[in-house]
Amino acid sequence: MHPMVLRQRCCGAPAWPWWRYISSSFSHSSAALNNNRVPLLWKSPTTDPDQEAITVQLLSWGRGASGQLGGGIEEIRLYPAPFASLRLSTSFRLSLPIPGHLPRPINHLGGNDRSGTAAVDVGISCGLFHSALLLDGKFWIWGKGDGGRLGLGHENPAFVPTLNPNLDGVRSIVLGGLHSVALNSLGQVFTWGYGGFGALGHSVYHRELFPRLVEGSWDGEICHIATSGTHTAAITKSGELYTWGRDEGDGRLGLGPGRGPNEAGGLSIPCKVKALPVPVAAVSCGGFFTMALTQEGQLWNWGASSNYELGRGNKVGGWKPQPVPSLKNVRIIQIASGGYHSLALTEAGKVLSWGHGGHGQLGHSSIQNQKTPLIIEALADEKVIYIACGGSSSAAITDEGKLYMWGNAKDSQLGIPGLPEVQPFPVEVKFLMEDDGLGAHKVLSVAVGASHTVCLVLRSGC
Repeated sequence: MHPMVLRQRCCGAPAWPWWRYISSSFSHSSAALNNNRVPLLWKSPTTDPDQEAITVQLLSWGRGASGQLGGGIEEIRLYPAPFASLRLSTSFRLSLPIPGHLPRPINHLGGNDRSGTAAVDVGISCGLFHSALLLDGKFWIWGKGDGGRLGLGHENPAFVPTLNPNLDGVRSIVLGGLHSVALNSLGQVFTWGYGGFGALGHSVYHRELFPRLVEGSWDGEICHIATSGTHTAAITKSGELYTWGRDEGDGRLGLGPGRGPNEAGGLSIPCKVKALPVPVAAVSCGGFFTMALTQEGQLWNWGASSNYELGRGNKVGGWKPQPVPSLKNVRIIQIASGGYHSLALTEAGKVLSWGHGGHGQLGHSSIQNQKTPLIIEALADEKVIYIACGGSSSAAITDEGKLYMWGNAKDSQLGIPGLPEVQPFPVEVKFLMEDDGLGAHKVLSVAVGASHTVCLVLRSGC
């Protein structure tokens, strides 16, 4: 079946070809189409014409009414389709830090770079209705623009990946509800977008149309960032955690009484989470709760637990960070948070989930809530190396590059046509083979928004 057969145009969308929408930020060469009519967005600079290069593609699916799929039009993609290609040297690697993941040794995905040039870092992120690609210290961003969340100086949407020229040297980018957060190579944090509830950390509540430095009270550099709909977290190199943004009494910021200025249910300046008795190395922000990992892989969390988000067997929430009792002797290497559910990846490659299960997002073949962390049995025979959450959906990547998704499928965000709106167990996402000479798909990274998904895929045989 031809790909366009399962590609639906949203109501009122233009009828002409999507490449008419190519952004002015694309140069003539980067807008050129390869033999599969997928734009070549970036090519590694090299002085050696004989140097081996590999193709990495960005694919997207789900609802793209705001341009978040990157294909140039308003559309619904029922299954994964490529919208940009990268030609990279074999020494490229996923950008570090990986959100919610413990620090790990730098690993070149494709082997050693014989040219001696520096490795290229690449990463992706999804907010509610916008998406981003991080590549070699620069970032491209697209999707809904309300509030200035794209950081391009205006509030217009972008329907194709658009280079943001306003910030360089970026190491990590994480997208929230109406805002965006970036970490640069100097350990500085920048935020932009809608500033309501203090989500930007600038002591003010208005919008920022360009990336603006967060002037926190921390000493030294920030090494890890995370955000969600309305709150943000940052970790210093010494393991101190700072939070800011919305807190309506649920305790998601972990600050407790006397937490500082309070306006409209938010905190607009970063504050240290002093109640954490141990240094932390990774953090993840959920809808109304927060999770953090120590370097040893012990999980701590705090905030709301009306749907068992904290995994302690009851609905008792609170601002004070506590470890999860049932995971005391389990080393966790990555955490991911949805709106009301949580995932954890163990060192052995097993995935645990807990919290709200009404959309099937826990993967336990039911829609029941889960009070404590439980291994997803459907993935027990796989070694998972990467996990991600959307608001009410979940994803996992195996060591063989296979992608599994489950949960809310109402907007086709799971990438598998014909699924029920509630998909309660993991299903493998299949990729259509094209006659493009690029070979099989190996998934490297995945990011999930409110109703869409983006992934990075290595094309073998290229």
